Amino acid sequence: MSDATYNLNGGFKPTMKRFADLNGPDFFPTPPWATHALIENESFEGEIWECACGDGTMSRVLEKTGQPVRSSDLYDRGFGESGVDFLTSQSGADNIVTNPPYNCAEGFVASGVQRAKRKFALLLRLAFLEGANRHRTIFGNSPPSRVWVFSERITFYPSGVKPKGSGTTAYAWVVWDKMAPTATELKWFKPGYKSKFS
Repeated sequence: MSDATYNLNGGFKPTMKRFADLNGPDFFPTPPWATHALIENESFEGEIWECACGDGTMSRVLEKTGQPVRSSDLYDRGFGESGVDFLTSQSGADNIVTNPPYNCAEGFVASGVQRAKRKFALLLRLAFLEGANRHRTIFGNSPPSRVWVFSERITFYPSGVKPKGSGTTAYAWVVWDKMAPTATELKWFKPGYKSKFS
């Protein structure tokens, strides 16, 4: 069973905010359909590093690209290489794809933009694009190549909890493509991925 902070009135509910446990287990597996939406619309060449792999849910979908996938996480959740801190690691890869811990997203952007040789894709709240500080520290210097907005809401639940209902937060895949022009394209995933891959 997950941390009791996720238990609202005796039952688990879709999160309006992903409360980050500062001890580290901020672990909300990404529904597979959300990763399928990415790989059906973005091509990847070379190794893909899933650097916050959790239980491997996203890595297993990324393997369907036919590219080699490296999986790591700071915590041991039974999949991939544990004890790897993406924020301090010096490793790089052709592509880096992940859903970063909620309380570390800005650090992941700063690190990933530098370490990905081809593409860097992060699953982020759409509201992450807002803010004067992020414009100064991220988007003014390193604008993404594409922002893929979900037409369907993603529902995040703690690991081991059966999803019910719908989430209340809008998400997008934000992609930095070293092979593309610097102008940012805004795109939308067509509806249907949730039913197709759930």
